[in-house]
Order: sequence, then C-alpha cells, then structure tokens
Amino acid sequence: MNPNRKTSSLVALGVPAPGAISRVSIGDFLRRAAQRDPDKTVLVDGEVRLSYGQLDARVSRCANALIADGLLPGERVVTLCNNSLDFVVAFFGIQRAGLIWVPINTSLGLDDVRYIVEHAEARYAIVDSAQLLRPELRMLLETQPGCGLVIEGPAAGALRAFNAALDAQPANEPDVEIHDRDVSQIMYTSGTTGRPKGVMQTHQAVVMAALANAMEMGLRREDIGNAMMPLFHCAQHTFLFTFMVVGATAILHRGFDADRLLTDIEREHMTFIFALPLMYQAMLDHPSRPSRDLSSLRLCFYAMAPMAENLLRRLISEFCPNFTLGSGQTEMYPMTVMFRPEEQLRRFGPYWGVTSILNDTAIMDDAGRILGPGEIGEIVHRGPNVMEGYYKNPEATAEARTFGWHHTGDLGMWDDGLLMFKDRKKDMIKTGGENVPSIKVESALLRHAAVGNAVVVGLPHPRWIEAITAFVVLKPGTKTDEAELIRHCKEHLGGFEVPKAIRILTALPMTATGKVQKHPLRDQYRDLYTASSTDSA
Repeated sequence: MNPNRKTSSLVALGVPAPGAISRVSIGDFLRRAAQRDPDKTVLVDGEVRLSYGQLDARVSRCANALIADGLLPGERVVTLCNNSLDFVVAFFGIQRAGLIWVPINTSLGLDDVRYIVEHAEARYAIVDSAQLLRPELRMLLETQPGCGLVIEGPAAGALRAFNAALDAQPANEPDVEIHDRDVSQIMYTSGTTGRPKGVMQTHQAVVMAALANAMEMGLRREDIGNAMMPLFHCAQHTFLFTFMVVGATAILHRGFDADRLLTDIEREHMTFIFALPLMYQAMLDHPSRPSRDLSSLRLCFYAMAPMAENLLRRLISEFCPNFTLGSGQTEMYPMTVMFRPEEQLRRFGPYWGVTSILNDTAIMDDAGRILGPGEIGEIVHRGPNVMEGYYKNPEATAEARTFGWHHTGDLGMWDDGLLMFKDRKKDMIKTGGENVPSIKVESALLRHAAVGNAVVVGLPHPRWIEAITAFVVLKPGTKTDEAELIRHCKEHLGGFEVPKAIRILTALPMTATGKVQKHPLRDQYRDLYTASSTDSA
C-alpha cells in the first residue's frame, strides 16, 4: 500500500464516511447486551448480583456524573481501585462518557503513582476509600488532579462519594460522539527497565480483541467465568469485556483464595476460570477439593508461564478436561497467541501455540527479515489490536514499529507450526561468543529441589564479555550452597551455559505486578567480576 495515500476509498468514490452509524465503541456492546437480556445476571460479588440492565443504567449514571463535573471528551481519568462492582461501573462509565481511562496498579509506590498522574495529565480520579488511608496518596489526589470520587466510602476532602454522585444523575445514556480510533484507555506498563510507559488503546482494538477471544475460546451466553485477577491489568479486563460481549456472567473475586474459588465453582456452576499455574496447584492440593463437584468446568485458562508437565497431567485428569495457555501484551491487546487444549499433552516446554485469528505473528531478525521454522528471532505482531502508541513518547513508539510490525521484545521460533518462546530479547546473554537464553539456565536451576525462584543475568567479565550469573531464593526449610548448585547446573547444561557465580538471596526484586526485576541486580552486581578481575570459570 502506498503510504502517501491518505484519502479513503469511500472519499475517492465520492461517498461520505458513515460516521457514527458505523462506530465501534466499548459502551455500545454493554448497551446491546442489556437490550437483549436486561434481567440476565452479569456480575456476582458475594451475595450481590447485578443484571445487565442494572449495570447498563449504572454505567450511564456514572458517565453523566463525570460529564456534569465538567469533564470533556478525551480527558484522562485515573482509577486506583481493586476489583469490585463499583470499579466495573467506573471504568465503563469513563469510556461511555468519551473520556480516557487510566488504571493505576494499587500496589505501586507513591513515586510511580505520582508519575502516572502527572504524565497522563489526569483531570479526575476515582479511588477506593482504602487507598486514602495512605496520607501521601490522599494528599496527592486532593491536589492533582484535585477532584474525583471515592468508592465504598464517604466524601474525603476534594473527593466526593461515588454512589451519591451517581444516584443524583439520570440513567439515560449521554449523547457523546465516539469514533473507532478514539483512545479508550492508557494502561501504563510495569516498567521493569525504568519509568512506566503509557500504552494507548482504542475502542476498536479492545472490541476486536474481545470478539476474537470469544471465537477462539468458544465462549457463549451460558458461560459463567471468574474475574479474579486485577481488573486494572489488560488480561482480566479483556476477559471481563469478552464475557459481556457474548452475554455471559462473571463472578468477581478480590484476590485469590483457593477455598473461595472452589466454593464458587461448585455453587455457581462455573464453566470457565482464569488463573495462574500456582493457583491451580493450590486448588488441586486443597484438602476439600476431592469432595467438590467441579463437573461444570469446561475450560481453564492460564497465563504468564507454561505449566509443568506433572501438574498439567494431574489437572486435566482430576480438575478440568480442557486447559489453554494464552499470551499477549498491553501493547497488543490480548490474546495474540493461544496454546490450544488439544495440544496440551502432546508436547511440553515453552510453547505458546498458534497465533490468534485477530493478528499476524512472525519471527524477525534485526535486519527486518522474516525468519522460517527453527530460526530464532524476535516475535513480532500486526493486527487491529495493536496499540495506537506510547503516550507522549513518539521515539519509543517508532522503535516498537520498526519494519512495519509491532516488536514484542521476546525471542522465539516456530516449531512444527507452534510458536516457542526462547527468551526476552534483552535477556539473551552473549558469553564467550555463545548466545545463552537466561530462561534456559533459570529452568535448570528451578529443577533443584531447594530452589524456589531463580533469575539469571549477564554481568561484565574481562574474559567472557558477559558472565552468566544466577540469583536464587531457596524454598522454606531447605539448604544448599553455591557449589552444590553449580554441580547441579553442570548436570543439566552445556559447559558454556553454567553460571560463573550463583548468589543465594533472601528475596528477589519485584515489580508491583509480581514480575522479577533484573535491572536492579545488574546494577548492584555490575562489578562482581571486573572489580576482582577473577576468572570464575
């Protein structure tokens, strides 16, 4: 396609664009679901049940409250909320008002919260009352943005009570012009290498992702799923919206509790759950699980990491017959790749599966050449679920779009038609002329009975250029030392892949979302080898 062609085919043919008649808007799908099934339960939060009709009306009241407070289309509204019915009302209300939702992880420190509020130029805040127990945070929100609403609590200074503000507004949908490519949300990434970056997603991208997910997983109106992971993350948000697009029901949870989730599966006859591998392990091993009726489950979804073979075999045999792994990014609204149920017991390892019906996936080298099967390169995508860009960061946006594809920063390869994850691109260690994926060394260390967690980085070395260096945390009640772990690695890795040093720590640095941060370790131990000029080989 000629990049200089800016005139649409309709305009070229003398036909005006259809405008609002053909718009794609997140709020429209909720309204349509409410029109089809106004009395159908959409959300369950403990003993409270909300129908599609009730949710739709409440969302409109929220949108009208925001508009009444003087907010204009395109302005940013930050939220600092954990899972609740009111939080769902809030973010749908923000988007129905033509505003831009900026969710903030409630586990972030004050500095990161302040950065996001200031960088997004937020005009308004919606916050859980529990968040205001942090005096510095309360002071921040009362000064910048300086106005907003409090969920599940009374008014607090410049912040008014959420439900009182909504109750004062009409339930009719406001007449707001929204276009497909209008930004619906800015989600800030966890920032493992620096300040968070604001990922802009449009109404079209979120809607297209939800429609594709519904088709890929065969979701239908009768399904009952969970919303347990934080709704300020892209994965849980897209799943909740997917449920609503098909008219299904979601059971809200405010964190993981194995007994509570098992109870809800049995009581609500849940058909779908989204959890992490360790959560499935906890449910499988829960003492009450053998007596539970979990027969309603037809599909279990997991993310973040492949499942260990012995755990997956037990789960499929004893918990649910169908498991699937999904992958995606905030920048490529999830999911982009799916490891389907029929493939789960055919092969094991870091398989991510096949690309979604929504987008293209390829493997690319540094020169922009698309690679074939068995060749390792960067995983790249393109499709309607790609971000509009990083907010106020055109340089990072351009870098992510080199050669006309979105660059994930992940390395992978095609193996028999399936995508295999190899490593983060920046975590590939080049040592003595050899490339060593850090994930390979980490996986070997995790096979040791005493290792609870492990992270591997490359540190400057006078001989090896980069020396493979491991940091481990031991499981409670276990003991080992560096020499034993080195011997273990030599049993499972090639000579050049064995760490030159291993440090046993009490904890690893983590982001607020639970991801290990490698850059603090690189910074702290940068002189480990160069200072002494010793060859640890």
